[in-house]
Amino acid sequence: MTESDTTATPVPSQRVGKQLRKVVPRALHGGWDRRDEHRDPVHILQQQATTRVPELVPIRYARMLVSPFTFYRGAAAIMAADLAATPTTGLTVQLCGDAHLANFGGFSSPERALLFDLNDFDETLPGPFEWDLKRLVASFMVAGRYRGFSATKRRTFAVAVAESYRKAMREFAEMSRLQVWYARMDAVQLERRFGEMADAAARARLRKIVAKAQQRTGKAAFSRYTEAGPDGQLRPINQPPLVVPVEELYSPEELEVVRDVLRQAMSSYHDSLADDRRHLIDGYRAIGLARKVVGVGSVGTRCWIVLMVARDDPLDDLVMQVKEANASVLEPYLGASAYSNHGRRVVEGQRLMQAASDTLLGWQHIKRPDGEERDFYVRQMWDGKVSTDLDSLAARGFLTYAQMCGWTLARAHARSGDRKAIAGYLGGGVTFADALATFAEQYADQNEADYARLQQAAADGEVPVATERY
Repeated sequence: MTESDTTATPVPSQRVGKQLRKVVPRALHGGWDRRDEHRDPVHILQQQATTRVPELVPIRYARMLVSPFTFYRGAAAIMAADLAATPTTGLTVQLCGDAHLANFGGFSSPERALLFDLNDFDETLPGPFEWDLKRLVASFMVAGRYRGFSATKRRTFAVAVAESYRKAMREFAEMSRLQVWYARMDAVQLERRFGEMADAAARARLRKIVAKAQQRTGKAAFSRYTEAGPDGQLRPINQPPLVVPVEELYSPEELEVVRDVLRQAMSSYHDSLADDRRHLIDGYRAIGLARKVVGVGSVGTRCWIVLMVARDDPLDDLVMQVKEANASVLEPYLGASAYSNHGRRVVEGQRLMQAASDTLLGWQHIKRPDGEERDFYVRQMWDGKVSTDLDSLAARGFLTYAQMCGWTLARAHARSGDRKAIAGYLGGGVTFADALATFAEQYADQNEADYARLQQAAADGEVPVATERY
């Protein structure tokens, strides 16, 4: 008898997923009730603040205090701790780590097509697929409350996200690996999949988004963030505290150190690129550097914009964003990243999850003379990036957007995880979707309680809050 005769026939992944339902019933994902007297969302935020630029932290708190929805956007670390206390399937994918509905949008692919996809990967890490999905579904519930939609409509949105994910994953389970890899949501696919749900207003809104994306080019970013100095030379604009040129942050002596570190950083970034990308970026030179405040949850991390012009044509310009990458908020619960450089962790996660990524996406490591070391990732500024105006979406548009996000997350997960096992676990009915909708409703209550806790902390002076609206 040969070795092959004694080798057990592998159990199909889809059957593994079905069998997993007995161990972790799908209904078990429904509901949320974490009674932990030591749970303090403000403490988690304060811990994050210890590694951030102190004078920018009050802006982060101010942005999170605008509404329960903006609080949710900045609360990825809080929800990571909460998700770690829930039942998990063990079906691992590359997680976004912060898959709320505002972290989806449009951007230009290297082929210059407008794609709809995930667009924030600061917290990416391998983990159980349902963590991303729960954060996404709950975000629709939180945003639905913020918009004043009825409880019935909110549940419809939540179920739609999970059902779109389930159906898409079942489709991907029947595809080859290459077919999954090439799947994307461009304008043609958007019309094919969701066009029947769009009314005239929705189609007009889509045309407006496409037009806006076409205007958000690197050249437009360069124009937005530069001005002419007294000597006539272009320099970064000075709009403190949101955009501050490096010359305004350091003394002349310190600037020499900063410039040395910048040269080191650009060399490190250069090494992270493929040869053809190196040739492309080598055709540009930096003419200005400024610190820029971005986002909600990212406020306080070190983020810079680098103004660049082509060496052979001063009218050929672009803006690069250099953003600090710290440990993922998921790492305390899922283990450390396989990458020692967190900039690389972000870049590799993005490349794995997105249908197409920025041509100039890369990472760098900086070591200052005083021994301080930090990781960053680098990408083009804007390059067609555009988001949906969630404040103007009617219920029908919200429902379509929910389905788009569900499909997109499934496609991202199918690239890295066992799509057949996930499809087998989710099954052919709405059991899982109903459970997640129940979880989302109850977690939205938790989010409001956490928001109230931050409000009280701000009122008591426990956390510093910017007095101006930024």
